[in-house]
Amino acid sequence: MKVTRSGNQFVIELSGRIDSGNAPDLEKELLEFLGAHGDEEIVFDAEHLSYISSAGLRMLMKARKTEGRPIKIINVARDVYDIFETTGFTELFNVRRAYRSLNVDGLEVIGRGFFGTVYRIDAESIVKVYRGKDSIPMIENEKRMAQKAFLSGIPTAISYDIVKVGGDYGSVFELLNAKTFHELMLTKELPLSELIAKYTGLLKTVHTTSLEAGAFPSYRERFFGYLDLIAKHLTKKQFDGLNKLLRDMKDEQTVVHGDIQLKNVMMVDNEPMLIDMDTLGQGNPVFDLAGLYVTYHSFEEDDPDNGMSFLQMPNEEADRLLNCIIEDYFDFRDDAVRQRTIDQIALVAAVRFLFLLETTDLKESDLGRKRIAHTVTHIEELLETVTSLAI
Repeated sequence: MKVTRSGNQFVIELSGRIDSGNAPDLEKELLEFLGAHGDEEIVFDAEHLSYISSAGLRMLMKARKTEGRPIKIINVARDVYDIFETTGFTELFNVRRAYRSLNVDGLEVIGRGFFGTVYRIDAESIVKVYRGKDSIPMIENEKRMAQKAFLSGIPTAISYDIVKVGGDYGSVFELLNAKTFHELMLTKELPLSELIAKYTGLLKTVHTTSLEAGAFPSYRERFFGYLDLIAKHLTKKQFDGLNKLLRDMKDEQTVVHGDIQLKNVMMVDNEPMLIDMDTLGQGNPVFDLAGLYVTYHSFEEDDPDNGMSFLQMPNEEADRLLNCIIEDYFDFRDDAVRQRTIDQIALVAAVRFLFLLETTDLKESDLGRKRIAHTVTHIEELLETVTSLAI
């Protein structure tokens, strides 16, 4: 047993085999150590542990009883993990498997999001790599949300493995010969009208799926947080106007993806499937459509090169795509209804875009400052006409 200190916790490294021959001595040493450090957090590192018998498991149970709280066991090899899982230890301890390493150098990038980058590993699988060494809880949370969405009838890919990518971690998905809707649009492998029809059909499936309250985070509550962070850029009248519009919205239980741009929709067996599920929430569809507005219009508005650099298409084409999606989604019959709906989407998008500008390095430039000023102007103008945010 090797013990090292890491920050505010002790890491106890277990190695080799723990069986009836050495478990009693190890147990005595371990319990003495725990007795002397009762106030410290304990983590077991099982990277070099090749086997553990029932005697070793009893030792860990005594350690848990001594600590009086759940204990984390990390870097558990597959064979040892199977023992923990079979005996129910994964319910009693916070057990984390050892993750295989994956090198993404040279792999094709098929999408970039706020939290990470999606790479194509091969014809059958992709990996979404999250930035930051503390991303495991985020990956596990996304997996849980994707499973819940899938079971509710929303077609979505579910991760089957977690991998280590340098100092980061990634989630692996099996998508046989799949391409994103963004790729299909650029290559014109599918007529645009058919692509948009399948895409808006998926949008409607998502936006007509209702789950129990609290299944996913509330987008209405999320936007109250956005509003607090962008308040420094707004007049009191603007802040109060946006705050009232949000308060007047019902807290709807329908599903919102949160970043449902074409790069996050895959074509699998001629059917659309969602990826990138860490942004899932519940609320009015306006929150999803506002995200599309930000992607295909807001970023391009003050930057002539943004469409080509991020979307591989001119800004004018991005605007046309957005308009086609909105028209097909709503099938407007009245020009006044069309304009009112677009204004609602644009106002929610302005709040979202201003939040993105405020909370990232995007604001630290002349372009960022121009975007902030322009977005505040849009908010001022749209508050004159928009009386409700719910569509």
